[in-house]
Amino acid sequence: MNRMLEDFVGNTPLVRLKRLPGADNERRGNVILAKLEGNNPAGSVKDRPALSMILRAEARGEISPGDTLIEATSGNTGIALAMAATMRGYRMVLIMPEHLSVERRQTMRAFGAEIVLVPQKGGMEMARDVADKMVAEGKGIMLDQFANPDNPLAHYEGTGPEIWRDTEGKITHFVSSMGTTGTIMGCSRFFKEKNPKIEIVGCQPEEGAQIPGIRKWPEAYLPKIYDRRGVDRLEYVSQADAEETTRRLAREEGLFAGISSGGAMAVALRVAGQVRNAVIVTIVCDRGDRYLSTGVFPA
Repeated sequence: MNRMLEDFVGNTPLVRLKRLPGADNERRGNVILAKLEGNNPAGSVKDRPALSMILRAEARGEISPGDTLIEATSGNTGIALAMAATMRGYRMVLIMPEHLSVERRQTMRAFGAEIVLVPQKGGMEMARDVADKMVAEGKGIMLDQFANPDNPLAHYEGTGPEIWRDTEGKITHFVSSMGTTGTIMGCSRFFKEKNPKIEIVGCQPEEGAQIPGIRKWPEAYLPKIYDRRGVDRLEYVSQADAEETTRRLAREEGLFAGISSGGAMAVALRVAGQVRNAVIVTIVCDRGDRYLSTGVFPA
């Protein structure tokens, strides 16, 4: 009776795919598992770092209820922060590119967040610059998901141990899309401490692909939490493959996921075609209802 909403962040299901991997994968003896992060209260993997950053900043005395928090976001972190800010008593201002799905903006506003839109051509780089400027002008405090060690720490302490527990330590490959890189960095650190042979595979978009939640950052904007040594190899995914795999997840597995999850799963299937007797875990970052207006799903 005393449990709060924040107590239900994490411990998401890890499910085995049945149909999508196909007969060849079965002959190879591989198991592909999906970590369903859309089951978090605000609907994505970003619930973990959002709550972690706020709670730890509070514990250090850096913020207190009533403060204004500012953050640049492409969507899921903003939604998670908006939820967490409401729960903890903060005003939340989010800066994001104007072309991102309307469902994301509506969800942020539903949680009471204020939104500042930047032109599509400026992208997340401009959103980050605007957030920096607002903080410099004294308009609020930035948690800074791109540089805040509490972002990957949430996955080092939560996501990674959950996967290790649920696979009974049998995981051989970990596949994750890369945005802020918090998920892959935190999980990589945990897995490498447990078993250095676990292969960490990062998913990035091919040149020209616009996949929400997956980014290949210009050097000047690389997240400060990113350490190249934590990723064993990078795999690139096309817009078409990400979207088609997203649709297949829904049609063949009953998993209604977002486009970045389709991209990561496309890479996981690629990895499965190269190995045998492997246990491959992929992060399904969020749910498909945030992408209905994008046209990825048939009307």
